[in-house]
Amino acid sequence: MSPPYAATRRQVLAGALGVLAGVTVAGCDLGGRPGGPKAPVHAVDPYATGPFAAAGKGLLLQVIAHPDDDLFFMNPQCHQLLSAGVPVVTVVVTAGEAGGRNRVPHQLAPVVTDKPGYSGARQQGMRQAYAEMLGLDRFTPWQRTVLALSHGARAETDELAAGDRRARLVFLNIAMRGAGGVRLPALWDTPGTVMRTVEATDSPDSLAYTYDHRTLVDVLAGLMAAFRPTVVHTMDPDPDYQAHDARHPRGNDQPRFSDHRDHTPTALFTWKALSQWVAECDRRDGHAPRFTTMAFRGYYNQRWPYNLPPAVLARKARYIAAYGGAPGWECHDYAGCGDYSQGGTHALTSRKGWARSTHPRYPGPLPVSATDRAGRTVAYGVLGTQAVRWRETVPGSARFGTPRNLGGGPLAPVLSAVVDAAARHLLFGLRFAALDGQGRADTREIVVLEQREPDGPFGPWRRLGTPDAGAERGRRVGCPVAVATPDHRVHLFARTAAQDLATRVREASGRWGPWHHLGGGQVQDGLTVVLDTTGRIHVYAAGHDAVHHWSQARPGGPVTVRPPVGGRAPAGAPAAVLEPDGHIALIYRTQAAATPYAYGPSADLAGTPLPHFTGYAPVTAQLATEPGGGKAVPVLLGLDDDGQAQLQFGTAAAARPLTAPGPEATVGTPSLLTPRGRPLSVVGMSPDTTPWIWRPQTAPQA
Repeated sequence: MSPPYAATRRQVLAGALGVLAGVTVAGCDLGGRPGGPKAPVHAVDPYATGPFAAAGKGLLLQVIAHPDDDLFFMNPQCHQLLSAGVPVVTVVVTAGEAGGRNRVPHQLAPVVTDKPGYSGARQQGMRQAYAEMLGLDRFTPWQRTVLALSHGARAETDELAAGDRRARLVFLNIAMRGAGGVRLPALWDTPGTVMRTVEATDSPDSLAYTYDHRTLVDVLAGLMAAFRPTVVHTMDPDPDYQAHDARHPRGNDQPRFSDHRDHTPTALFTWKALSQWVAECDRRDGHAPRFTTMAFRGYYNQRWPYNLPPAVLARKARYIAAYGGAPGWECHDYAGCGDYSQGGTHALTSRKGWARSTHPRYPGPLPVSATDRAGRTVAYGVLGTQAVRWRETVPGSARFGTPRNLGGGPLAPVLSAVVDAAARHLLFGLRFAALDGQGRADTREIVVLEQREPDGPFGPWRRLGTPDAGAERGRRVGCPVAVATPDHRVHLFARTAAQDLATRVREASGRWGPWHHLGGGQVQDGLTVVLDTTGRIHVYAAGHDAVHHWSQARPGGPVTVRPPVGGRAPAGAPAAVLEPDGHIALIYRTQAAATPYAYGPSADLAGTPLPHFTGYAPVTAQLATEPGGGKAVPVLLGLDDDGQAQLQFGTAAAARPLTAPGPEATVGTPSLLTPRGRPLSVVGMSPDTTPWIWRPQTAPQA
């Protein structure tokens, strides 16, 4: 019996050409001619400040190493966008064939290896999972065709729609382990490396192709140009160092790091292709493509407290189970009905716990917000890997004008913004200073952009380096977080390669001092900085067992490590809010908890649960006046189970959250703005890269 997608070779190729013609962008097609000369790789110019392309409809592009990486590490965000009607294109770089044995739990592994068969079974598993995410029967037939790519390569592409929701899968099928044991890291780092594809069983594309470094960059950049994503999901290009021992066995980790050996080069190729795509569009069209990026950690998830509550985890595990399938399923695919080792309850029972967390590689608000001297809301973010500023057209209008390109790219997606004592805005970002591969430079650096005067022009970007010497250790730097103090200093903090804290200070004269390591033990990225009533700095971060704390003993003094604070171990970055009595309260969720707790020195905040503010991801909190001119209370901002922004005034038992209006999903984590004497604002990012402002006018009733 023929499988449901069967077609003649002529029909398949004709369909592929039609699909490609429908998605190619005029003037920005990086495909190249099959077998023709390879154009030079271009990279984002950090000094480029040209305009951005006009806003269009949202589309999510994900680039992953193996079938299932998106399900384990990028969900629930992928499902939330898909459910909101955002089309999703997922590009799978490797064939995922591994050892070629599709293992059924609690049974002996197959004796005969079948790499094409295992690859095909895993791809069928992806089709099952995405069909369920679209709300369809898991065995719904897909339209399966062949897509022409750069340099003569082709790839199977599968498409399925349910009303206004649409998913497309693109399988590049590069072997996980090539001839002579060559793997994807060599394709990134070793000049001259060539790898072949695996012909997945029952694929409409039965030919094999070769990839070198340049070909993969061009293919990914060409797919970006063709599909024009507004949101890009990548993997972690710079995973944490990891000591593998009895407590932390290596498992599937690559040596010395907490992630798979294929995840890292896949992320690096993706970031390099993004930079090339932006540079080419700038050069040819005179404007940069308009997209934002989120990167996700991988095996890191098993090393830290889990951060997904039961309801969110159950939904995520359902789609992983659909991907895993079972030998007895009637999927009508000759290769198999999924990756059997991941079927059933495996995602919930595995000791590795990969499904139990979702960690952004670059945590922080997207975008970050501030106000100018006229009272307009200003939002800073990263578009097209370049820093961008949006400014409210009129104070209180809740409408942003055209984004202004501030350059600095290629940048990681999250910025830190502060207003110094002279009312000048400073932006801090993490730049991919070099993404060469092939044995050449691969470096990161923290950079800063400062206004010359309040509401005035910005000066040039300045390099601040990283806390750790050497390119390899420097790549492990966390997102910069800064705070301005009343003595006209600016203190910059960043997580180090050793997973503790380092700082660098800009003096009142404007001169930056050297990096200083503060120690303090291992913490997760996502630092929280707050000033107390005396102007002293306090820094908080989530450790393995407690909230780690650094502070000044006196205003203007050095920041040093303090004893851990709070109650139980946090699942993510804690919120720190200055209470009306001058004390600092911490608010955070513990492992796998939906309900956050508030911890503070006052009795009513000593481990107080906030039972109605359920959801996932870190909580943000600031002190603000209740709507209607009431008293000052802590205001909480977070995400509910569906990823929608929610806000709550106060921590009293009667307090109830408000959910942001509108059905559209939020990209990343929104920011909270509580300017003195002005209405509270929540600023977030839509999937079409248009920022929005939400100003709740009334507090919810009990």
